[in-house]
Amino acid sequence: MTALRSPLVLASLGVALALGAGTGATTYALLADRATAVVREVAASATEPVAQSAALSIGELYERAAPSVVEIAVGGVGATLGEPQRGAVGSGFVFDREGHIVTNEHVVDGGGAISVLFSDGTRASAELVGSDRSTDLAVLDVDVPEEKLRPLTLADSSAVEVGDPVVALGSPFGLEGTITRGIVSALHRQMTAPNGFTINDAIQTDAAINHGNSGGPLLDDRGRVIGVAAQIESDSGGNDGVGFAIPSNTVRTIVRELVESGHVEHAYLGVGLVETDAGLAITEVRPGSPADRAGLRAATGASADGTPTGGDVIVAFDGTPVTTTAELQRAVDAKRPGDVVSLTVLRDGRRVQVRATLGVRDS
Repeated sequence: MTALRSPLVLASLGVALALGAGTGATTYALLADRATAVVREVAASATEPVAQSAALSIGELYERAAPSVVEIAVGGVGATLGEPQRGAVGSGFVFDREGHIVTNEHVVDGGGAISVLFSDGTRASAELVGSDRSTDLAVLDVDVPEEKLRPLTLADSSAVEVGDPVVALGSPFGLEGTITRGIVSALHRQMTAPNGFTINDAIQTDAAINHGNSGGPLLDDRGRVIGVAAQIESDSGGNDGVGFAIPSNTVRTIVRELVESGHVEHAYLGVGLVETDAGLAITEVRPGSPADRAGLRAATGASADGTPTGGDVIVAFDGTPVTTTAELQRAVDAKRPGDVVSLTVLRDGRRVQVRATLGVRDS
């Protein structure tokens, strides 16, 4: 047996991720100095390239997209020892003509009054429609004249390719209307959400993004949103050329649910896993979780090379083979709470079918 790959706890199935990426670098949410962890790169199937017709210049991209990008201020002006104190500042963009604005959950999670500043200087109060800590997305609502609302188009993020040109728009350090350019540096990264679960398929870019860019769009060269800026990895705390965006396909699904109901329910299994040559070895079963109720078994020991022993090893989900934690997470994410699923596990040298009723992930 070859050496076990680095252990990875599957956050979206119930256990907070604890692994860091790289040596010494810290990953920051792009608002205040809140450190989170980018976990790893994961394998993914081939993608289709984004159509490159009608590419725009940087100036044309700015002219087209800037009126749709806003600065978001949360809190306001207070006083600490006689000094003015500014509230948190992030970014966002217009989602539709009904006044919905997309941003990060960590931009607005501190509470307090929320205001939105448009590129023409118009400032408006905003109400929080809903937020989702598991994907670090939030939706605001503003009441402004319709001509102020110029929605950006969401691209298909599964069609993005490494090397595609991109620009980031937002308010780094409160400097509204800032545009930077770069490329897609990597795909299918995993980020840790504010509640410790995993955000899959994050887009890595070298476009300069800094604190205050949180919630701003990452655009392709046709001005379409391919992601929402959320984190940077940095030794300095500022831009080191490694930024991460939540993919637009995730944004599309989550924002629509937030607009419709104000909240999102994610399916939940409740296991911790490591990837082994045999499959996904269960290292933890959360008490009272769907996995626990289904009778899934966690490892009771480990072999000399660290491979978990004595527990179940998941090899398929609803009949489809799974070999990585990301594959299993995507399969669970595609389900709804209350769905009954079939897990094929290796148990005591035999293949066993286990049925589990998925629960609701704790926010």
